[in-house]
Amino acid sequence: MRTKRLFILVLIVGAILLIPFIAMQFTTEVNWTASDFIIMGILLLVTGLGIDLVLRKVSKTQNRLLISGIILAVFFVIWAELAVGIFGSPFAGS
Repeated sequence: MRTKRLFILVLIVGAILLIPFIAMQFTTEVNWTASDFIIMGILLLVTGLGIDLVLRKVSKTQNRLLISGIILAVFFVIWAELAVGIFGSPFAGS
């Protein structure tokens, strides 16, 4: 069962990463390097695994929603920082 979940998660991450890959074929405005794909793949995979862990280990629905929301908020903050450098940290290349 665990292997099946991981396989589905990897397929979802791959499908999400296909969006910028396909966009790169049609426009010059999307310009990702191999490292961009690797970093985003890791970020998506860690987020998915974190939410999967919460859904398996936390029993109360309210706590599941709260912890999953926190994981998603952290994901979006890191994504925004990597994309446009909202905090101007060296992490974003500023």
